[in-house]
Amino acid sequence: MTTREDLEQRRTDVSEAACRLLARDGLAALSVRGVAAEAGLPPSTVRYVFPTQAAMRGHTITLVFDRTRERIDALPADLPDAETARRILLELLPLDDERVVELDVYLALGNAALTDAALRPALDRVVAEMRAWCDRIVALVGVPEDQRADEACRLHALVDGLAVHVTRLDAGASHDWAIALLDRHLASLPIG
Repeated sequence: MTTREDLEQRRTDVSEAACRLLARDGLAALSVRGVAAEAGLPPSTVRYVFPTQAAMRGHTITLVFDRTRERIDALPADLPDAETARRILLELLPLDDERVVELDVYLALGNAALTDAALRPALDRVVAEMRAWCDRIVALVGVPEDQRADEACRLHALVDGLAVHVTRLDAGASHDWAIALLDRHLASLPIG
């Protein structure tokens, strides 16, 4: 690996450690020393790959959405449009341990970005990406173009609400009800 590839891998390793730490111990634990200990690295290495805490936080929230994008991009290209839409939606919900951690990171850093101007651009990017997935979903199921903006907005709100509900209010319970609700919502969308 080149030095650039080594640096990118180290950034990913540190961000993954930050994700685990955030999910387990919350935002207050996200310090250079805490992340270094979680990653099994000296603090100087964490400071080298992320000179500021804002850089580490921004990369961490971006990593979460990179992982989501990778899963969505890996969906089979030959699926019917409606099934592609449904599978994208399922990737956006925290239905397994990995996605629960991702949601915890998104919520913690998303809340921090409301008062941290350095983190705000990363949050704005991930919110825009989430909205783009919702736009894609409503287009795939055939919502008329003049209704797509409203339906994508509703879908985005539904997914965000379900994600929080599944992890905070029904943690450990079956997620079948959330999937059934999404299926009913998809079936209720206007088709042109």
